[in-house]
Amino acid sequence: MDDNKVIRQLIRVNLELEGFEVVTAADGAECLEVVHQVRPDVVTLDVVMPRLDGVRTAARLRADPRTRELPIAVVSACTPYEVDAAFDAGADVFLSKPFEPAELVALVRQLVERRGACGGAASSRTVLGVGGESESSAQAESAG
Repeated sequence: MDDNKVIRQLIRVNLELEGFEVVTAADGAECLEVVHQVRPDVVTLDVVMPRLDGVRTAARLRADPRTRELPIAVVSACTPYEVDAAFDAGADVFLSKPFEPAELVALVRQLVERRGACGGAASSRTVLGVGGESESSAQAESAG
């Protein structure tokens, strides 16, 4: 768990330094609740999570007409089988842990720009980071 907290903090800090608003959810089940309240531009998912893993979360996001086009980045250390499963479930990109912070920022920026070009809200730059325990309540973070 400590490693997950460090990675989550690394993701959050690097994206916030680049001007993104970052909202977190503890797992896939919470993600499915929060995504409709926050309406993020990108979702980052870990594969291994309690209650609902990243692969099943991606599949559910793709099955919902409201989130079907939402860009999904899987950021995880997993097997080639899990990478394939994530893409089969609808993930747009995969970033393997460990990663360079600049890689993450570039990947998220690319997904946000692609969403803006496809009719999404280009001025909004919100990322929903999902995985492990969230540092604080997603609802409290989205209120600001």
